[in-house]
Amino acid sequence: MLVCMKLILRWGLLACALVLVAHLYPGVQVTSFGAALVAALVLGLLNTLVRPVLILLTLPVTLLTLGLFLFVINALMFWAAASVLQGLHVNGFWAALVGSLLYSLCALVIDMAMEALFSRREG
Repeated sequence: MLVCMKLILRWGLLACALVLVAHLYPGVQVTSFGAALVAALVLGLLNTLVRPVLILLTLPVTLLTLGLFLFVINALMFWAAASVLQGLHVNGFWAALVGSLLYSLCALVIDMAMEALFSRREG
């Protein structure tokens, strides 16, 4: 039960983060919170299923760039999600790069806050 609650809470917070990114950066537009929920779900699925394959396929380039190519992969995942969804719009690759960076920073803060919150409750 707790795992399900944590997952739903993280999903909602990531949707809020997507709305925040759209508010902070004009290159990313989200039409509604419902669209942000769907986009957060699609981004999560892409990052879980497709991103590891891309990382493996581009390992030589990633090693040559000392890991900086991972930013390109993140931007491609963000751009791919926007291309298949109607409620999320990204104005080109550079907007996807900036949007994915901002979204990743928000996700990092959310994960740290949830870890602190739930570790306190469990311990």
